Amino acid sequence: MKNIKNARLSVWQFLALGYLIVIFAGSLFLTLPVATRGGEQPTSYINALFTSVSATCVTGLTPYNTGAHWSLFGQIVILILIQTGGLGFMTFVSSVFMLFKHMGLYERKAMLASAGGQRAEGLGKLVRRIFLGTAIFEFTGAALLSIRFIGEYGTALGIYYAVWHSVSAFCNAGFDILGGASLVKYATDPLVSLTICALIIIGGLGFCVWGDIVDTKFNVKKFQLNTKMVLFVSSIMLVGSTTLFMVFEWNNYDGYNFWQKLLCCFFNATSPRTAGFFSTDPEALSESSYMLTLALMFVGGNSGSTAGGIKVGTFTVIIMGMISVFRGGQDINIGKKRLKPTLVAQALAIFAAFLMIAIISTIAICAIEPDTVSAKYVVFECFSALGTVGLSLNLTPQLSIASKIIIMLLMYTGRVGILTLALALGEKHSTAAVRKPVDSVLIG
Repeated sequence: MKNIKNARLSVWQFLALGYLIVIFAGSLFLTLPVATRGGEQPTSYINALFTSVSATCVTGLTPYNTGAHWSLFGQIVILILIQTGGLGFMTFVSSVFMLFKHMGLYERKAMLASAGGQRAEGLGKLVRRIFLGTAIFEFTGAALLSIRFIGEYGTALGIYYAVWHSVSAFCNAGFDILGGASLVKYATDPLVSLTICALIIIGGLGFCVWGDIVDTKFNVKKFQLNTKMVLFVSSIMLVGSTTLFMVFEWNNYDGYNFWQKLLCCFFNATSPRTAGFFSTDPEALSESSYMLTLALMFVGGNSGSTAGGIKVGTFTVIIMGMISVFRGGQDINIGKKRLKPTLVAQALAIFAAFLMIAIISTIAICAIEPDTVSAKYVVFECFSALGTVGLSLNLTPQLSIASKIIIMLLMYTGRVGILTLALALGEKHSTAAVRKPVDSVLIG
């Protein structure tokens, strides 16, 4: 760390570099013959790198059937990458500093940027809470899933499957080792489906939201504005999208009763934000459900969580800013609080950058493979990669090396964060003493 500080890496550069180190280390382990089943032929480096990027960036896109291609060693490497990526690289670095010495200002700033914290003085407590909360939620999820999996696969394998899918769901990764059909087998199983959904939702809320809920002893009136906003908007999105899926997919779930249809639609509404599991085939979605899924992948979960997308906070700030402009107001008010104007500018920048990156990537992949891919499938894959979702229309295994590199860059950008990556790559400018004169252009 001392060498890093001497090199004067910014906090943003340190975070971006940290994920790269984890990714490349994971890819080397996955190229070992022992990482594949049978161990006779090692995985090609490009596919090992793709899998490492997907796991570290908690996405779930993969060129292989995870359960069939990777050995126990390979699966454990992937699971470690998922856990590291889900909790955040800086969480592990901070925990090491807490063990051997006190965290300095540099480490505190990096941890704040990584976990979405706001008060530097409480970082030690935040790190401990992240590990403890993660352990509690993943253990509980694994215990519930074991009830079903032990009966089907035996004690040892059932527990292993339960732990794997609990970690993958909580970290919003979407990797499965049940045969490549994700959780289709359990589409109408309330125990498995609701457990996975709960883990996805809790993981997508973010570490600081849990902390605020615990600190206020579940007293809604004492919640911070961010906590209230995230819980309210997330609830509206879950209820609204579940209802829309019920309308759009009602006739596609023939043979299911009302409660089974509701369970499938709730899973469809939960997974795109941003886990990547599916209990019904994504390719069978209606056109309206396809567009709804894209919208959910675009928004994602909460900042400082295991989820991706532009984030719930970004989406809410943009909507409130739009309402304020349409009403002719200058202030952006949420409840009894007023937001800083700079937040709206950052939110709009993230929104525009996400769309531009996804569109440019889609055009590039379509140009690289004009005869082998459909634009509809490429758009879905690009949104899924940039949103670190992991849902796919089975396009990933068909992609060429160049297209896979584009998808890897999208996954990395989505996990590190568009704003973080922009700050890491951009040159810092001081505010000019003399500002340029104000003028206007026509819009709207």
